[in-house]
Amino acid sequence: MNHDASPDAQALTALASATAREVGQHLLRWRRAQLSVASDTKSGPTDVVTSADHEAETMIRRRLVAAYPDAGWWGEETGRSAGSGPDLEWVVDPIDGTVNFLYDLPGWAVSIAAVWRGEVVGAAVMVPTTRTLFSASRGMGAWLDDDGGRRSLAPTRCSDLSQALVATGFAYDAAVRVEQGEAVGRLVGRVRDIRRAGAAAVDLCSVAAGRVDAFFERSLQPWDRAAGGFIAREAGAVVIERDDGSVVASGPMLATALDELLAEVGAWP
Repeated sequence: MNHDASPDAQALTALASATAREVGQHLLRWRRAQLSVASDTKSGPTDVVTSADHEAETMIRRRLVAAYPDAGWWGEETGRSAGSGPDLEWVVDPIDGTVNFLYDLPGWAVSIAAVWRGEVVGAAVMVPTTRTLFSASRGMGAWLDDDGGRRSLAPTRCSDLSQALVATGFAYDAAVRVEQGEAVGRLVGRVRDIRRAGAAAVDLCSVAAGRVDAFFERSLQPWDRAAGGFIAREAGAVVIERDDGSVVASGPMLATALDELLAEVGAWP
C-alpha cells in the first residue's frame, strides 16, 4: 500500500461487507449445529466468551490481512497489534451481542470497520439472522442490503423527546448496570419508550435506518462502536462519543435536547 495515498474507501467497505457476510453465515451454521461455551469469561460471568467468537475473529483476520498485509489490527478477542504500515487498521467485533448469540436471540452481528489514520473510512455490520447488511463508505452515505434489495439510510426527523423511541444497552459490570437502570427509570417517562436489544452496533445501525429515534450507552469499547457509529454518521445522524466510551446517537433534530435530557437523568457518569 502507498502510505501517502488515500485508501479506496469503497474497496475497503466491499471487503468488510463480503467478510462480514461470509463469517455471519458460518456463525449461523455453527450456532445451529452446536454451541460450545468456553470456560473463560472476559469481565465477568455475564460476559460469556464462546469458541465461536475466537473462531470468527480468526476467520476475519485471515481474510483481511491477506488483502492488506501491512494493516494494523484491533479485535475484541485478540487485542491490538500494529501493522508494518502506520495508516490502516481494522477494528473488529466478531460477534457483537454474544449473549444474544448464546441464547439464540436474533440481535447479534459481525462488525468490521476500516480506520485510516485514526478515522473510520469504511464499515460493515452484518446481522445474519435477518440477512441484513449495513454498510457505509466515507462521503458516500450509508446503505442497507436485505431480502428487499438495497436502499439508502437516513435517521428519523423526530424532534419531540416525548415521541422518541430510544434504544440503550447495559454494561457487564453489575454496579454500573444498577446505575444505568436507575437512569433509564428516570428517562422512560420522558420519551415514547425504551428498547434494549443487546448489541450496540445493531442499535447504532437502527438509528441510521430510522428504526429507532436515538441510542445511548456508556462504557462501550472501540470495537462496539466503530462500525455502527460510522454508519450512523454517514446516514446523517449526530453521533457524540466521549472519552469514557459513552455514546449518544440520534437524528439531527433531536440531538441537542436528547443530550441535555440524558445529562439531567444521570445517564452519564
